[in-house]
Parts: sequence; structure tokens; C-alpha cells
Amino acid sequence: MLFTDNVFLYYFLPLVVALYYAIPRAGKAWVLALSSYFFYGWWRPDFVLLMWFSTLVDFSAGRGIERQRSQGRRGKGWVVLSLCVNLGLLAYFKYANFGIDTLNRILESQGGEPFEWAKVILPVGISFYTFQTLSYTVDVYRGDAKPVDKFRDFACYVALFPQLVAGPIVRYSSIADQLRHRVHSWTTFSTGLLVFQAGLVKKVLLADTFARSADLGFALADPTTLEAWIAALSYTFQIYFDFSGYSDMAIGLGLLFGFRFPINFDRPYISKSITEFWRRWHITLSSFLRDYLYIPLGGNRKGSVRTYINLALTMLLGGLWHGAAWTFIVWGAYQGFWLIAERLSGRRSFYASLPGALQNAVTFVIVVFGWVLFRADSMSQALAHMGAMLGGGGMGTGKLFIEWSPAQTLAFAVAPIVIWGFATTQEHARRLRTWWILAVLVLFLVALLQLHRASNIPFLYFQF
Repeated sequence: MLFTDNVFLYYFLPLVVALYYAIPRAGKAWVLALSSYFFYGWWRPDFVLLMWFSTLVDFSAGRGIERQRSQGRRGKGWVVLSLCVNLGLLAYFKYANFGIDTLNRILESQGGEPFEWAKVILPVGISFYTFQTLSYTVDVYRGDAKPVDKFRDFACYVALFPQLVAGPIVRYSSIADQLRHRVHSWTTFSTGLLVFQAGLVKKVLLADTFARSADLGFALADPTTLEAWIAALSYTFQIYFDFSGYSDMAIGLGLLFGFRFPINFDRPYISKSITEFWRRWHITLSSFLRDYLYIPLGGNRKGSVRTYINLALTMLLGGLWHGAAWTFIVWGAYQGFWLIAERLSGRRSFYASLPGALQNAVTFVIVVFGWVLFRADSMSQALAHMGAMLGGGGMGTGKLFIEWSPAQTLAFAVAPIVIWGFATTQEHARRLRTWWILAVLVLFLVALLQLHRASNIPFLYFQF
């Protein structure tokens, strides 16, 4: 089920909200957990069993660590079990196809027989909820979080539908108190509704409009230089508004039920370096990779060379987390290269002496080229597209503008204003103004009308 589905907007969400506020406090966690299982199982009910399994393993691990600690032991075996289960699930469901396909290509190139393999279906959101359950066990082991008392609270935490399938990655310690006690008020509820509506506007009116020009541009066999840039910028804006919109919708839905999720998106395209970009883009993933991978590898505590190796490994695995394809791995290496380059120059970009606006422009261009790797279906397509952007595509408008619409022109006019000229949705929500509330409400109605006219485009991060 998608946040933009009619079933979700007109039936599921109103019913869940009504049930949640109608029953006593003791049952609210069960309402959220069970409704989240229904939400997740709408596509594939059998994958709910996988989530239950992961939930049960890590709930048991947390309790097991607590028991062993009371006996004077550390409970390391439970952490190993959690690591094996969660990373094993990811390895099988997310990377098995990629691994077998790669092996078969190697075998065929050497004249061997390929393995026969039934393709594995990737469960939606598995990267997010396995990271959350794993972080719980590790935090309990480290002493950064107390073991959960009630299974219903942990089940609610893992399955919570507002952030289940595309983040933010919410650590248990950050909402442990909220699971036990939440403050509900009309102010919080109405603010959450506005934030959710603002996110839907970004998704439907901007991200989905850019999706059409990005898909057309990347489908061209031989794009001109102009077409290559339009396609790259379209995807750059699409993923921005898609992810920003989803983050707003998740935070808004959380507020409807009294939860305050961490900020996951903070105007990354205003960054003046790639280091700053990663402090603003997918903040919860960046902090997860830092705390559970980069720092355990040694961080910057073991000398410069080891620091660069740790940065490279972290970004490579961060790229692989996004998808099982060489394009994602190379994208991670590309990001790691720029982070290492900035670390070599004292955590400053090599263009740090430029005026601020030019620093922002150079960073944005670096990010755009990175998104080409992220979007391309193969490395050959990515390199060809980059070559066209660098002048190899020739002059002229080509075929992209044959199917161009006024909506796409309007989106290109509006996007820079929103990205570089407006505050974030959360900043607007903290100081509500009449013009912003009216604009959100009007545009929300326009977005609903658009949803009835056009096909529903899934969120980009659903595939991760």
C-alpha cells in the first residue's frame, strides 16, 4: 500500500485514526501494530511472517542480553545471532539475485554452464526494518538502550507504518519513551496533518512530474547534450521531492499518533561540500552508517590511511545498501572519493575558496553526476549519459521535447524556488503562518485531483 493510494487516503488512514483514538491507551500500541501489519501485507501477506520472525529474534535477543548481563556475562552470543539473522535476511532477499547473476556472467565468459536460479522477490522495506531491529539489539548490548518490557511495544516499533517501508531509520532508544507514553493534542494532530499534506504535494505535483521527463530522457538511446542534462536534472529534482515528500509524510503521520520522528532530510542541495551534503541527505542512514559501521571499523582513530579506508568501505556498503547493482556500488565509491578528497584537504572542498554561491553550484553539479550513476540501468548507460552531458551528445533538442508538457515546464520553474528559496516543511510547521497553511490546503486538493487523473508512481526509496 502506498501513501498516495486511494485505499490508504480514503479508507485505511481514517479508519486507523478513528480506532486509535476510540480505544483506551493500553490498546493503542496494538492498533498501530496490527494496522501496520495490514498495511505491509497489502502487497504480499506472506512477507509479514518475515517481519514477525525478525521482530521475534531481536526482541528475544534484547531480553537474552539482559538475562546474561544479570549473570555477569555480556550476552555477545545474542548480538551474533541478531547480526546473522538480519544480515542473512538482507543477503538472501536483496543480494542473492545479484550474486548469482554476477557469478553466471563470469562462468559464461569462461565457457561454463550458468546456475539455474529462481529469482528472489525483494520484500518492500526490508532494508529499513532489519536495520532498525539490528540497531536495537546492538544498542542494548552496548548499554545505549534498555531492553523493551512489552512485546507489543517492540512489535509496534518495528512495524510502525508511517516509516516502515522508506524510513526514516528510527532507533529504538529515540522513541522508547514515546512507545510507553505519548502526548496527544489537537495542535500536534493538526500540525501532523499539514506536514503530511505538504509531503503529498511534493510527491504528486513535483516528484511525479519530474519522473516523466527523467524516464523519457534516460530511455533515449543517443541523447543530445541538452537532453542528457534535462534528464539528469529531472532525476535530481525527482529524487529530491520524492524523498523529501516521503519524509514529510512519515513525520506528519507520526504526529497524528503522537510520535516525533527524527528529521531525515534537511535541504541537501544548499550544501557547499559533499561532506555537508551527507549531513543533510538521508540523515538517519548517514548516522546509522557512522555509528554502526564507520566508528566500529575504527573511524578516524587509527591514522589517516585507515580513516580513508574506513570512509571508502562505509560509502561502498552504503551504495550497496541502496541496491544490488554495480551502478549503486560505483555510486558509493564516487561519494567516498569526494569525502576522502575533502578529508585530505582538512575537511574542506578543493573549491572552498570560491564564493558561497559558487561552492553550492559546484557541489550541486557533483551531486547531479552522482545521480546519473544512481538512476542508470547499467554502467554502460551511465557512462554514455555522462559523456553526452560533457558535450558528446551533440547540439539540438532531440526527441525529449516531443512529449513535453506545460506541467513539466512549470515544475522546472518552481523547483529551484522551493529548493533554494524556501525553508523546510518542518521549519514552516514550527511557526505556522496563514499563507503557508492556505497554500498547503489548496495544493493538497490539486494533488488529490491529479491522483485521480494519473497513474500512481511508487516512491523511489520503496525499492531499497
